[in-house]
Amino acid sequence: MSGLVDNVLSNLGPDQVSAIASKLGVDPAQAQSAIEHAVPLIVGGMAQNASTPAGANALNNALGAHGGDLSGILGSVLGGGGSGMGGAILGHIFGGNQNAANQGLGQATGLGGQNAGQLMAILAPIVMGALANHAQGQGVGAGGLGGMLTQEVQQVQQQGGSAGGLLNSVLSNSGGLAGILQSAGGLLGAFTKR
Repeated sequence: MSGLVDNVLSNLGPDQVSAIASKLGVDPAQAQSAIEHAVPLIVGGMAQNASTPAGANALNNALGAHGGDLSGILGSVLGGGGSGMGGAILGHIFGGNQNAANQGLGQATGLGGQNAGQLMAILAPIVMGALANHAQGQGVGAGGLGGMLTQEVQQVQQQGGSAGGLLNSVLSNSGGLAGILQSAGGLLGAFTKR
């Protein structure tokens, strides 16, 4: 995987995966597999948004509100405090096509669209926090976010496997994530208005 994806996954130990599985009503093995697919998909969405100067600026501005201790973010989300924030983040990434993104992930992982949406809402604030910490640690501003996220996506794609395959198929399908994100346009700017 990539540095950012690995960072998120390394903060999701067996206890956290079990808590997520319990929220979704699935077994921990299925939750772990779905998490390993969902995190790169969220990163891919952010990469698409940061591929334009306006999108990169909006994402960079939003990161200021989302950095910090990942275990604290995770605790808040799993405790129910951050699920609304996760839904808002996903809405800005995927726009009006969020349901299509949920269905794609749900079909690929066997979770179904509703559980996939709930999983991505749990993970989105964690991915934002990890990205904020990653960008700050490397001194990356708005101008470098698009390139950094694109590298992350390329690393996942090069690793292959089912997560890389899913990301490849969704990003290369004009009706998939790329099309979804294109129609979402500059919605990422609303990140700063929580």
